[in-house]
Amino acid sequence: MNEIKHEDLKPLADDVRQIASLAGDKILEIYKTDFSVEQKEDKSPLTAADMAAHNTICQALNKLTPDIPILSEESSDISFDERHSWNQYWLVDPLDGTREFIKRNGEFSVNIALIEAHQSILGVIHIPVTKICYSASLNNGAYKHEPDKNAIRINARKTDPDNIIIAGSRSHGNAQQRSFIDNINDPEVLAVGSSLKFCLVAEGAADIYPRFGPTSEWDSAAAQCIVEEAGGIVVDTKFKTLKYNTKESLLNPSFLVISDNSYDWAQYLTN
Repeated sequence: MNEIKHEDLKPLADDVRQIASLAGDKILEIYKTDFSVEQKEDKSPLTAADMAAHNTICQALNKLTPDIPILSEESSDISFDERHSWNQYWLVDPLDGTREFIKRNGEFSVNIALIEAHQSILGVIHIPVTKICYSASLNNGAYKHEPDKNAIRINARKTDPDNIIIAGSRSHGNAQQRSFIDNINDPEVLAVGSSLKFCLVAEGAADIYPRFGPTSEWDSAAAQCIVEEAGGIVVDTKFKTLKYNTKESLLNPSFLVISDNSYDWAQYLTN
């Protein structure tokens, strides 16, 4: 297999941004229609937009890197027996935030990550409605791309204990998340959908995104690279870095997306 070399990651990220943008355009075509909603086996919603984006991305990635396998939310039935031998592979969420898409609130994204040795080494998050894109690759920094503007490098912020901003939702989280938020002195809570919560941490607009509840590996992979290249971390509740493709299940553990690793976030975790 011809694997991707690290020195090629930066130009590759530009190619992946174009692919994500194409998928975003396909999503918007359906967003403007009276689309129908189906249910997958796990009761999560599925729309024609998910499949249109999935097909667009897979076709383009197969052309761009024919030797690199693809694991997508919409083709996730590849067994661990097959994928455990992969050193590099694409991990894709063609439409992250399908529920937000159905609500038509614009807070959904296209997420594409390149995984190597259980680590996210390239990540792209494209927001179709605003056409804003976040991208990063290993040792090359994280960037925010806005239409008709030069890309800007983004950095996570230093945490001020008297002005903590949380990305998440006080109302939609579970009891563990509410307890975590309640343990912090008068935080500001920014409620946004999908992987945009990671992006708030990466660009210095929030200090932490706590996630106590089920997510899948494609929900976090692209965003993790962006957060890490911006200077933050994505860790489980024992503060171990999130890893990919290490087990049969594709579910993540509960995790924390942290801007400032020097701050004592463990004090807010209750057993």
